[in-house]
Amino acid sequence: MFKLNQPKVSVIIEIVNASIYQNDFLVLNNVNLTIDEGEFVYFIGKTGSGKSSLLKTLYASIPLHIGTASLGNFQLHEMKESDIPLLRRELGIVFQDFQLLMDRSVYSNLEFVLKATGWKEQADIQKRIDEVLNSVGMLEKAYKMPHQLSGGEQQRVAIA
Repeated sequence: MFKLNQPKVSVIIEIVNASIYQNDFLVLNNVNLTIDEGEFVYFIGKTGSGKSSLLKTLYASIPLHIGTASLGNFQLHEMKESDIPLLRRELGIVFQDFQLLMDRSVYSNLEFVLKATGWKEQADIQKRIDEVLNSVGMLEKAYKMPHQLSGGEQQRVAIA
């Protein structure tokens, strides 16, 4: 059936005939997945079923050696290590382990990330940290240490 004025759908993620390994252990075999623009997708399954391994493959923490995968304009099966930071800047990832440095304040954690990704001007860094903390409702907690925050607050800092 032909429909008029149907919007063009863009493929955001496509995985074809992929096998995903953690070290030498096969976690997932013959993975085929397509996610189109605008789709909302979540993965459910038992512990150890490969959900995290699939996500780690998508953000290039686990290299893909068998099969093909694209995420936007990135070809994961051809990804060079030097391109991984570019990929991750395009993604929004909330880790189960919030990846906060426990010896630094909220502000210092965010400052560390910005400097590691090429930010140089302190005024720009301060402005950006204020913006992102405000956007997640954590501006007043900028100088708290991670252990002084609840789990939900730590997650919001990780999102920031």
